[in-house]
Amino acid sequence: MYYHKPVTVIITIDGIAASGKSSVASRVASKLNIPYISSGYLYRAVTYLVYVSQIDPSDQEAIVAALHTHPLTLIPKPEENEVWQGEENYTPFLHTTEVDLTVSEIARHAAVRTWVTEQLKDLPPPFVAEGRDMGTAVFPHAHHKFYLTASVQVRAQRRAKERPEDLESIQAALEMRDREDRIQSKPAPDAVVIDTSDLTLDQVVEQILKGVQ
Repeated sequence: MYYHKPVTVIITIDGIAASGKSSVASRVASKLNIPYISSGYLYRAVTYLVYVSQIDPSDQEAIVAALHTHPLTLIPKPEENEVWQGEENYTPFLHTTEVDLTVSEIARHAAVRTWVTEQLKDLPPPFVAEGRDMGTAVFPHAHHKFYLTASVQVRAQRRAKERPEDLESIQAALEMRDREDRIQSKPAPDAVVIDTSDLTLDQVVEQILKGVQ
């Protein structure tokens, strides 16, 4: 099946942690033959920069200063995004426990959110954008908006396949992340909400493709 969209189309896929946003966005973009971009990669890259630079995560001014002296570049690719700091590829270090524990705190800084938003708005459409506030704060006029959710138990099981920690610790961390992200992560009023708890990746992708036809 082929899907043809206007060259300026923007599709947003938001959702809570471990709801499958990246996998779904990548697959949808591949089906539509357009790029996908992940705000999460940028937030995680900022967090990793803070970690390696030994900056206090609560020091917003120091974080912004570091972003000016050590600029980060998001590179959309067909299967995943990459983030580089100069000649160093940060991508392999973005989905670690250290980053998981601090990324919500970093993302709460207004100046950091503004910086991420500016980076994303500089990218030319068409694309699929995934994150937590793509359809609300970053691309409020997107053509199609979706919001993914799932039970915390299902999300913990998914993340356990990617992390060395035990299932109970992962679920507790996700519950804490949900509380921290409650303000930033909420569906746009005109978003289609999809509960992925009992759906396969292909089923979620097909629902979204039907929605954008």
